[in-house]
Amino acid sequence: MPSDESQSASEQAGNAKAHESRITERTELDELRRRLAVLEASTPPPRARHHYLRTAGSVVLICISSLLALLAVIAVWTDSIIGDTDRYVETVAPLASDPDVQAAVTNRVTSEVLARIDVKALVDQLSKAAVEQGVPPELGKLLGGLSGPITSGITQLVSGTVSKVVTSDQFAALWVDANRAAHSSLDKALTGKGGGAVSLENNQVAIDIGPFVAKVKDQLVSAGFTPAAKIPEVHTSFVVYQSKDIGKYKSYFRLLQLTGTWLPIIAVLIAAAGVFTAVNRRHGLIGAALGVALAMLLLGIVLTVFRAFYLDHLPPGTSQAAVGAVYDALIRFLRASIRAVGVTALVTAAGAFLIGPSRPAVAIRTACASAIGALRETSTAHGLRLGPVGTFVNRYKRWIGAGILAVAAIVLATWSYPTAAVVLWIVVVVLVGFAIREFLDTGPQTATGPSPTGPSPTGPSPTGAGHTGAPPPGA
Repeated sequence: MPSDESQSASEQAGNAKAHESRITERTELDELRRRLAVLEASTPPPRARHHYLRTAGSVVLICISSLLALLAVIAVWTDSIIGDTDRYVETVAPLASDPDVQAAVTNRVTSEVLARIDVKALVDQLSKAAVEQGVPPELGKLLGGLSGPITSGITQLVSGTVSKVVTSDQFAALWVDANRAAHSSLDKALTGKGGGAVSLENNQVAIDIGPFVAKVKDQLVSAGFTPAAKIPEVHTSFVVYQSKDIGKYKSYFRLLQLTGTWLPIIAVLIAAAGVFTAVNRRHGLIGAALGVALAMLLLGIVLTVFRAFYLDHLPPGTSQAAVGAVYDALIRFLRASIRAVGVTALVTAAGAFLIGPSRPAVAIRTACASAIGALRETSTAHGLRLGPVGTFVNRYKRWIGAGILAVAAIVLATWSYPTAAVVLWIVVVVLVGFAIREFLDTGPQTATGPSPTGPSPTGPSPTGAGHTGAPPPGA
């Protein structure tokens, strides 16, 4: 056997050799690092031309989708106004009780009725009848000179009768029935085709209010004013819209009507292409959503500015208040659609932001996870046992989240005419669904069974991606 001294010398030699080898490796590693640093300093950074092209393409597609979203909202509104009778009647029905519209209709019908009553003939008939009854000729001539007061009295009688008719429930029923019957003719008002109660003459969209004149005629006769029975059938009009460029608008409306079904789908597909093309798709989704929101804001501003411009250029003698009421009624559902799409876009942008790594997003997710975890711990302490349910939810957590979002998207897409309130309620339901999912997630199954408190002991990661992090929208 070798002696202890020889073994010690051998070990020392081996240690020295190993130490020398480590020094050599360290020296070589330092040299490699130095050479790499020099190489990196002398080599220009790679050109990100490919990223520039992708970013530019994404921006262009998102801008196009935002513009198409604006047109899609108008197209869907146009198609619904033309193709849905109940929608149209619901749009114009409130006008029957609008004071400004009632006043305008009263003035229009009163003028038409008085224009068809020959006051001079009535006065001559009254004077002649008085003479035939033995009234002195001087008194008969005196009656003949009362045409002014008689005209004033007849005007008050007709105006009062028209006002009673227009402010009655009968007028509201006539208004609804007339508009329902005339709905098939709205196509003419917007596209120049069809016929019926809605006409296009002298660059006007006008509704025939002849049935209201007939109702006033019947009321006058019932009140004892027999000369009203001689009023012929009248087909007068109540102007809804007037513009010298209405011929151009007809073409635009026709095009929007035809594209009302497909334009929203095309806008969504182009937006999806823009998001897919983006280098950072989450940022692309935020940009696409904000682009749509800005488009809706722009459309709302345009409608407001156009309203003021249109009312300022009405023909003399037209009631601005009545026309303004009609304008507001016709675009009421358009404004509702603008709000709904705008809120949906903002919610989408907020959701895309909250799944990101920014400090505010991480803080929000962590706070939600902590609150839900504390609630779960309290429930567990009071005897709640989720058992295999918690394990199942943990295993299929992302699929459950995708299912929640898919159901919400289907509900929103199939809702006939969603409003901003509908969108917000859907968002609330989605958030509740994600909260329930997080509450039921007790963590993965371990050798000793699931964690008694539910979440894994690792806690949330700095980026908020850990198990205890609140489920990001869309997870």
